Amino acid sequence: MLGSSFAFKFSRTPNIIFGPGKFRCLTDLPLIKNARCVILVIGSKSFENTAQCAWLTNELKRLRIEAMTVRVAGEPSPDIIDRAVSEYRNLKVDTVVAIGGGSVIDTGKAISAMILKNEPVIEYLEGVGTGKIHDGTKIPFIAVPTTAGTGSEATKNAVLGQVGSNGFKNSLRHDNFIPDIALVDPELTLTCPSNVTAASGMDALCQLIGSYMSISAFPLTDALAMSGIEAIRDSLIDVSTDDPGNIEKRTKMSYAALVSGITLANAGLCADHGFASSIGALFKIPHGAICGIILPETVRMSINELMADKRNNEYHLRKYARLGEVLTGSCCDNIEKACNELVEFLKNLKTALGLPGLGEFGVTEKDAGTIALKTSNKNNPVRLSTEALKQIVINSL
Repeated sequence: MLGSSFAFKFSRTPNIIFGPGKFRCLTDLPLIKNARCVILVIGSKSFENTAQCAWLTNELKRLRIEAMTVRVAGEPSPDIIDRAVSEYRNLKVDTVVAIGGGSVIDTGKAISAMILKNEPVIEYLEGVGTGKIHDGTKIPFIAVPTTAGTGSEATKNAVLGQVGSNGFKNSLRHDNFIPDIALVDPELTLTCPSNVTAASGMDALCQLIGSYMSISAFPLTDALAMSGIEAIRDSLIDVSTDDPGNIEKRTKMSYAALVSGITLANAGLCADHGFASSIGALFKIPHGAICGIILPETVRMSINELMADKRNNEYHLRKYARLGEVLTGSCCDNIEKACNELVEFLKNLKTALGLPGLGEFGVTEKDAGTIALKTSNKNNPVRLSTEALKQIVINSL
């Protein structure tokens, strides 16, 4: 039963068009069909080598739509956004379309938000800018994911970063930055390399578990998150290893990624994604890989801290236990045993997907303290100390 004080706020979602083959609906959308000039944001080469890209190029020519192309290699920086905006600001751009992974979609989202502004984007970034508040004005934006991971097609923020000793990964955020349309066609993920499929899938799983366990979660986000977790359970290993062409399982992964964006936007995330920001600012490591590497130890440490006061933490321990039951297929009356099975499942999943330790990317034990100090865990079901965060990094090397 829900108490009389039960309340929540649920952010709007994009207009979602989902399903295999739906990419060919793109040029039927009024935001494209009625446009005269669009910006296409794509990856460095992967999409350009597909039949879908050839089809889109021909369609835009047929419709006499001028298309400006922005190519994104790696995770986006403020400089990339500023250069693109400077180049196209004086053109009458009608729509921005981003076709790619999370980095491409975040780039398109930021270009859409900044092309009507004259200041550098960093002035609007949370935590590193001058504190300017964006008013939400933008030009229309369509997100078309080609990976199943970040869920950026459903969120209101674009993550921009700079790697180095003074690095950062921070958000440009406004409710209006939620894409006008999310066109999710699982067929676009069929050519995704196995390592990208694995890392992206772990990013989605990390977000789903994080939003499920967040102290800001509520029944609606729990139900959505669990449906995504079940989809990943049934699909991720297969599409990342010996069955990459399975469109049914690719569809489940695309669904899980989309849902992860919706749930994180409404419930927040846990300490594992805090690490993705702090480590990603210091080391050039793919976002999804950090999530997959750090997740098992973050969950283990959180459970251990909750177990120290089982009586007062029973609610969150039961949620962790439920995750263990769903992911392993077991049914267990013992909360501690189910929680341990969850941790073992995540460790085994990391191994099955071939994810290395953080040490393979140059992270050392000496870096653990710096990383811990930069890691947020505000929505974690238990507040982890700096020492606990440091130990998570060390255990993940």
